[in-house]
Amino acid sequence: MELTLDNVFNFSAGPAALPKPVMKQAQADFIDWNGLGTSVMEISHRSKEFIKVADESEQDLRDLLNIPDNYKVLFCQGGARAQFAAVPLNLLGDATKATYIDAGYWAESAVTEASKYCEIDVFNAKTTVDSKAAVVPAKDWKIDPEAAYVHFCPNETIDGIEISDLPQTDKPIVADMSSNILSRKIDVSQYGVIYAGAQKNIGPAGICIAIVRDDLLDLANDVLPSILNYKVLAEKDSMFNTPPTYAWYLSGLVFKWLKAQGGVEAMERVNQEKAALLYNAIDDSDFYKNEVHATNRSRMNVPFQLAKPELDAKFLELADAAGLKSLKGHRAVGGMRASLYNAMSLEGVQALVSFMKDFEEKYA
Repeated sequence: MELTLDNVFNFSAGPAALPKPVMKQAQADFIDWNGLGTSVMEISHRSKEFIKVADESEQDLRDLLNIPDNYKVLFCQGGARAQFAAVPLNLLGDATKATYIDAGYWAESAVTEASKYCEIDVFNAKTTVDSKAAVVPAKDWKIDPEAAYVHFCPNETIDGIEISDLPQTDKPIVADMSSNILSRKIDVSQYGVIYAGAQKNIGPAGICIAIVRDDLLDLANDVLPSILNYKVLAEKDSMFNTPPTYAWYLSGLVFKWLKAQGGVEAMERVNQEKAALLYNAIDDSDFYKNEVHATNRSRMNVPFQLAKPELDAKFLELADAAGLKSLKGHRAVGGMRASLYNAMSLEGVQALVSFMKDFEEKYA
């Protein structure tokens, strides 16, 4: 089969595929952006041209997520891992504790970093239902009454677990939405802080979005580096130092593309359809399996294993040749993983399901 842009589908967990129309526009703009004779990455971040990019991208994100006026939108550097440190150092105030909900790999990583700065009360939310991996319902999470905030990761890319409910608490809720932001409707007003590394559903690696409620901006620890200080970033319009301008520009293009698709509600409908198609193919087969209970299956990241693990290499080899890229599962889980972020089309999932059925017929 001759591979073209129309029949190659990138299932990478991150950095992930970007929408093809966005990439084509970026390609066209690369050398001569808006008739300036230069690339957008070659102009000052303080120029009127780039300020327009920054302002439009923020407004488009506010429109997509219906972000209330009492929240700041920050374009940060360092990815989500930088936020693992930024969150406690910005939010602790006079408190010395924070509650972290552990439901997977990235939640554990956040705990490891935050424990350098405060006492971490970890609630282990991992459980099993019908011998499948699941998460304790949010209403049953135990939150320390002395905690400054409660942190969780609503989508675990490696484990293929998604959490769609929230705890009832008066503590600010902090969510690492790196892998599911903009994939489904959320009520931003229920959160204190939302942060998300860009390289899955927003744009290229190198930038991170933080959405911070105004009343949480004056709690920062004195030792917090200014580059991570939410109040400093808010006062400087995310330009305390030179930001990653090209990543910001591309993220803005993605936001415009999302709005053209009908916004988050439209993307959620497509994402539901994509995930259902793949999970149904797995569940209807004796050759493939997914070890996550239906209640907590991720729409964004679908890990699955073959009944014959010795065929993993063959599956990946033939899938790659068929234009189905980056399906190898994380080393901690093994098997396969298909990431179905917003940029993944329904046609891509249909192609994967068709390949899986053909492979099963030949090798089961």
